[in-house]
Amino acid sequence: MRLGVNVDHIATIREARKTYEPDPVAAAILADLAGANGIVSHLREDRRHIHDTDLRRLRETVKSFLNMEMGATDEMVKIAIKTKPDMVTLVPEKREELTTEGGLDVINQKDHLKDVIFRLKEAGIKVSIFADPDIQQIKECSRIDADYIEIHTGHYANAKTDSELIEELERIKEAAIYGEKLGLGVSAGHGLNYHNVKEIVAIEEIEELNIGHSIIGRASLVGIDKAVKDMLKLMER
Repeated sequence: MRLGVNVDHIATIREARKTYEPDPVAAAILADLAGANGIVSHLREDRRHIHDTDLRRLRETVKSFLNMEMGATDEMVKIAIKTKPDMVTLVPEKREELTTEGGLDVINQKDHLKDVIFRLKEAGIKVSIFADPDIQQIKECSRIDADYIEIHTGHYANAKTDSELIEELERIKEAAIYGEKLGLGVSAGHGLNYHNVKEIVAIEEIEELNIGHSIIGRASLVGIDKAVKDMLKLMER
């Protein structure tokens, strides 16, 4: 199982003072050296953390695998085609949200998303869709020619009771199995941490986890090298 480390929250700390440090590109280098299989970075419409220059420097620096999260807008498609990340993950985006709140509604945007995916794949960029663990949404991801799905694990991570946790975990398992049967690559992310990741690791169909807040939070106390290595150890199958 691969690990993608999201470095957005390094930029969030930087933006708290509108200064030049800490540098998300430096964090990406350290995560790479610690054994991460890839770096994830979300260029949002409002540029609240990652900036265009950060993305450009990440592309120049990251030697493993660069996954650019973005809204499915014409502006972002043009930036992605110019930057050439290894993968784009299409996510829903609202200005008022603190973080991405759920999966993309593929069913109601299929024509637009199909055009976006076509343009990105024509540029040689693999495309993943951030999707809720919903069979109909995942079926539509396959129909519009996505390469991957990233299953939204936020409801699992936020479960308040044991029964709710079990129910959400089953939904994720079913979604992963179905996605693989459709020929999609399967990853997962959102809200995963050092306490809840083992159950997701046990789902064989999931190839990759993308984790940001938990790793960066621990890194603020113990350093990126140890934070990444601790997560990689928990992800050993």
